[in-house]
Amino acid sequence: MTKVTFVGTDGSETVLDVPPGTSFMQVAVSAGLAGIVAECGGAAMCATCHVYIDPADSDKLAPISTIENEMLAATASERRANSRLSCQLQGHPDLSSIRVHLPETQV
Repeated sequence: MTKVTFVGTDGSETVLDVPPGTSFMQVAVSAGLAGIVAECGGAAMCATCHVYIDPADSDKLAPISTIENEMLAATASERRANSRLSCQLQGHPDLSSIRVHLPETQV
């Protein structure tokens, strides 16, 4: 189980357990986490589940796919080098914990 710490723009932290094979976005939406809109339901078609990976954790994830890279060009908040779509990030047995920061807005 991967522990994902979602850091809000106000500094608040919400820690959620993400089972292997489940997206960070799915768990955040199921928990009612404010800041993840997920309009497309996880199909990498809307960029409303945009997050910033904590710099200390940037090497823990697989590289960005072509589709994710294209969708990150459409984020409502600034795209950064550490931008990812939480629908494309999954819990993994080798990933024990990670911190992600929520952007100012998703829409």
